[in-house]
Amino acid sequence: MKDRLDKIGPIISAIGGEGAEIVGGDPDGLYIYAEPDGGAVYAAVFKDEGEAVRYFDPTDNLFDLIRDAWEAENSDEAKRWAVMEYEVQGTKFDVQFRYPEELDPNDYSSDRREAALKKRYGDKPVIYPPMPEHFQELKSE
Repeated sequence: MKDRLDKIGPIISAIGGEGAEIVGGDPDGLYIYAEPDGGAVYAAVFKDEGEAVRYFDPTDNLFDLIRDAWEAENSDEAKRWAVMEYEVQGTKFDVQFRYPEELDPNDYSSDRREAALKKRYGDKPVIYPPMPEHFQELKSE
């Protein structure tokens, strides 16, 4: 166990530091939901702002750190965690890992993230940035 913490501890700390930078410096209220999948990483960064929760785009560095933490977990990919939830409250942080056997394989990552947000924040609104102007809605004819 100590070996594992020696390996993953500094990476987890760096994830918190990167999350703090993403949300503007103060990590209190930070929540990161991440799911690595082989070479890809799905991650979302949120900050509780009292009346609402704000979404922030993850950085490439955050993706790299999450991948590093996932790869440091175990040399056997099948035994690595599948979901990481990273939360900061005040000056304390908590990291929870869920493993593949704990997940419904029929759920999409976005469904699991939305369920985690609902469990954590209830009906508090989540503010996402507006879609970039160059994005276009697909319409069927």
